[in-house]
Amino acid sequence: MPDAVQDRDRLPLRERKKLRTRQALIDTALDLFTERGFDGATLDELCERVEVSKRTFFRYFTSKEDVAMAPTQDMWTALLEDLESVAPGDRTLLETLQDVLLDAIGRMPDDGDDGWARRVRLSRRLAERSPSMDAHGLHFCDRTGQAAIDALRRRFDLGDTSDPRPRLALDLVTSSFHWALHTWIARPGTPGRARLADDLRDVFAAVPGSLTLKPGPASAAR
Repeated sequence: MPDAVQDRDRLPLRERKKLRTRQALIDTALDLFTERGFDGATLDELCERVEVSKRTFFRYFTSKEDVAMAPTQDMWTALLEDLESVAPGDRTLLETLQDVLLDAIGRMPDDGDDGWARRVRLSRRLAERSPSMDAHGLHFCDRTGQAAIDALRRRFDLGDTSDPRPRLALDLVTSSFHWALHTWIARPGTPGRARLADDLRDVFAAVPGSLTLKPGPASAAR
């Protein structure tokens, strides 16, 4: 899939200006919240730094939590867009969702040290210290999960709506991403999106084994 930066370059000037404003709000918010603490910085301060009105801010985001979590939310939004056109072919639903998520990561802007990977790290570190961001993330996850299932059911025959398997497949992919993200965040240095994709592939490879894992007796030696 084409890089998101290339996609932006093809847009009309007006749309490119809107994207630049949106990106300025995200970058400034992450830097401001990191500097002052999420609860210590106000929306007024953010708008002043970017030199936009609060009315302009609300054209792009619903809240401080929304702008602070935009980096990963953009990735999941890209996944939803891809589900509208993906063709599973001979792949299982789980394999299809795994590939679509990896493609969505590949669509995120990769513009060096100031790119998407840096924004994700800042966002996740803020979320670890901000209960309201965690609550916003859970709500977004629930809403996005339902939208993904709705999109899949519109396009494919997934059996009866009472069948739990489609949602279980999606939840496996979502859980895999969160584990890969945890591993990636803990890595030294500033790993990029390619490293995150590799970590995610490693987790996907472990999924079949997790379904057959049998717990043994606890070892006496510690």
